[in-house]
Amino acid sequence: MNVFAVAMVGVLVTILLALVRSFLGPTVFDRVLAANMVGTKTVLLIAVAGFLTGRPEWLDLAILYALMNFIGMIALLRFSKFANLASDEQSK
Repeated sequence: MNVFAVAMVGVLVTILLALVRSFLGPTVFDRVLAANMVGTKTVLLIAVAGFLTGRPEWLDLAILYALMNFIGMIALLRFSKFANLASDEQSK
């Protein structure tokens, strides 16, 4: 079995575990951290799949997905803090 295939299986297992934590997490912070972990592991999965299939240009897609994950996490954290993406002030 190829080393990249074993790495893909390992990444898929960690994604599944993070999905379980994101649904069953006791706090909002656990759920946000698990969602961020799923995004990060997806970037790794895209990169490993690219090398497994012999298409290293998939790294460009992985970098794009990493940027989208970063912006999405900032939006999610801002929404969880202010309950509105347009507000700069905390609700009183």
